[in-house]
Amino acid sequence: MSKLVLIRHGQSLWNLENKFAGWKDIDLSDNGIKEAINAGKLINESGIEFDIAYTSVLKRAIKTLWYILDEINQHWIPVYKTSELNERHYGGLTGLNKTETSKIHGEDKVFQWRRSFNIRPPKSSEEFHNSLIDDRKYSNKSSIPKTESLKDTSIRITPFLNNILIPKLESNNNILISAHGNSIRTMIKEIEKISDEQISNLEVPTGKPILIKYSSKTKEFEQFTYLN
Repeated sequence: MSKLVLIRHGQSLWNLENKFAGWKDIDLSDNGIKEAINAGKLINESGIEFDIAYTSVLKRAIKTLWYILDEINQHWIPVYKTSELNERHYGGLTGLNKTETSKIHGEDKVFQWRRSFNIRPPKSSEEFHNSLIDDRKYSNKSSIPKTESLKDTSIRITPFLNNILIPKLESNNNILISAHGNSIRTMIKEIEKISDEQISNLEVPTGKPILIKYSSKTKEFEQFTYLN
């Protein structure tokens, strides 16, 4: 069976400060670097030899992948970066402290913005949106959102899952993906067939590798486990 390892990037500076990051390109904290290195050690102990790796275009995911590849001594494998794997766009919440935002808007409202499948946060400012349009990382300017629900994130990521990831797994490729909490939640939702209602309960911790096996015979994902 082919193997897929998903990893949410190590703790970022804004994870540390309890802020919404979304599409803001925030770096890893010192602890996040340690988490990434430890994740690499865990993956190395599994003995998996990867054929290809994917990550987002945000540095916290990219650097996490660097540290992992260094630990497993597989620097040479092809690495592809795509904004399809970016974190969910938190719109007007970007940069705000989660606790302070809950005090202003109420815990229930903020929980809906963070965890519900269909509800979008307020739109981002024109200034932040324009900064993304001007960013060379994004070639398709018309596809840059101002906010996203988890459903919007799913719509963005599902084509990657169906058109790129699964065909690669069916060709017996072992794949490593370094991404973000909500992009990984979206993939797990599709893989595990989690309902729109139940997905709010899924938490993906930083720096914890998830191993999922894929059978090209049954065309099904199997054996969802954390490496530890």
